Amino acid sequence: MGVSVSRPEEGVRIVTVDVPPVNALPVQGWYDLADAVRAAGADPGARCVVLAAEGRGFNAGVDLKEMQRTPGHTALIGANRGCYEAFAAVYECEVPVVAAVQGFCLGGGVGLAGNADAIVASDDAVFGLPELDRGALGAATHLARLVPAHLMRTLYYTSRTVTAEELRAHGSVWRVVPREELRPAALELAREIAAKDGSLLRLAKAALNGIDPVDVRRSYRFEQGFTFEANLSGVADRHREAFVASREERD
Repeated sequence: MGVSVSRPEEGVRIVTVDVPPVNALPVQGWYDLADAVRAAGADPGARCVVLAAEGRGFNAGVDLKEMQRTPGHTALIGANRGCYEAFAAVYECEVPVVAAVQGFCLGGGVGLAGNADAIVASDDAVFGLPELDRGALGAATHLARLVPAHLMRTLYYTSRTVTAEELRAHGSVWRVVPREELRPAALELAREIAAKDGSLLRLAKAALNGIDPVDVRRSYRFEQGFTFEANLSGVADRHREAFVASREERD
C-alpha cells in the first residue's frame, strides 16, 4: 500500500497509488506521490509516466479525517503544501504523464488528472470538485483544463460531477474504456508516446508547458489562500465535521 513505481516495459514507468479505502491521501501521501512522479520522470530511461491507482476510485482528495483529528492548522497547511507539490510534480514531470482514471476522481484527483498530459478513463469514472461541500476551495485551476469556463463554474458552485464520456466530448479525455481495459488502454497510449525520441519528448514537454495560457502553480496557490481564509473564519471546520460525521455513519 502507499505509492509505488514499476517498469512494465521499456520507456514506461507506472506510479500507482494504493491507499485504502478510497485513495484519500494524508499529508505524507501527497509528498510521497510528488517524490515518486518526479523520480519516475527523472529516470533517464523513462519516456512516459502512467499515473494510476488501485481500488474503487482514482483519488478522493485530501484525508479529511486526518485534518479533523489534528489540532490547529498543521494538517491544513501540510495538505495545502502537499497537494501543491503533487500537482506540480505531475505538471512538471520531465516526460509526458498519462492519467489512468477509474471510478471517482474528486478534489485532489482533479488536480492530478487536470495537470496530466493525457487522460484515459474507465466508463464508470466521474470527475468533480465537492470542495464547497467540504469547507474548502481549490483545484478550479485544474478543472478549467478539463471543461469550458462556464461549465467549470457551474460544476464548482454545485459540487456536481461530470462523466468521463462528457469529458471526452469536450476533448479532455483521450479514451473511455471498460474498467478491466483501463490499464491496458493507458499503457497502449504510453507505449505510443514512449516510442518517440526521449530527448525530444523532454523538449516537447517543456515547450508545451511554456506556452500554456495559465500558470497553474500561481493560480492554484492563489486559490489555496481562500481555503485558509475559510478555515480562519470557522466555516470550513463546520463543513468538514459534518462530512466526516456522515461518512462515519455510513461506514
